[in-house]
Amino acid sequence: MAGHSKWAQIKRKKAVTDARRGQLWTKLLKEVTVAARLGGGDPDGNPRLRTAVQEARSSNVPNDNIDRAIKRGTGELEGVSYEEVTYEGYGPGGVAILVEVLTDNRNRSVAEIRHLFSKSGGNLGENGCVAWMFDKKGLFAVDKTQMSEEEFMELALEIEAEDISIEEETYEIYSQPELFGALQEELEQRQVSLVARELAMLPQNQIKVEADKAPQVLRLMEALEDQEDVQHVWANFDIDADVLASQMG
Repeated sequence: MAGHSKWAQIKRKKAVTDARRGQLWTKLLKEVTVAARLGGGDPDGNPRLRTAVQEARSSNVPNDNIDRAIKRGTGELEGVSYEEVTYEGYGPGGVAILVEVLTDNRNRSVAEIRHLFSKSGGNLGENGCVAWMFDKKGLFAVDKTQMSEEEFMELALEIEAEDISIEEETYEIYSQPELFGALQEELEQRQVSLVARELAMLPQNQIKVEADKAPQVLRLMEALEDQEDVQHVWANFDIDADVLASQMG
């Protein structure tokens, strides 16, 4: 989980600091549209939509854009119909990678993702080739400046968290996926401010990536994250923190 956490922290920082904000907004709004289509346009009765709206707002997406995305999902406005697809493959060093996609053109997406894997020394595999190595969990990240470790431990006990992790900058809470919505509501009621909230695919075991392979793995992860149809990329790599920091700047 630590590898996931470090990568997630880097992604959050990059989303704020570099020129990808517009691309991030597009992906967040796409998720809002799909969530509204699948579960209705009321965030109070649709946990996935509520999460999507909160993530969009936390990334400073204008409310008008969010409202239009919801209306496209519910059919009040015309819009593109997106399909959810998951691709699986292996990166350099045998790293297992899951790629979650929202696309209006499956053929385009699979061709581009296969090309990115090949270019980075990996290969796209068949459905099911790596998914069994991951568990779906609710994940909530709390900024460490918000509470002490003792207060966090107390919170985790009170809300009956399935598991926790104490990272460099965040405390992380894990839950069964079916409890994600209820736990999110509980944290909201307790006014716990979340750095991130998502249904994550967490690796059961991690593969140690040597320093010479790390640049290739990270280039592939970044290339996949930057592909316009990709919403999430999950991997089971374990890269030393100092190597990760030197590669990601």
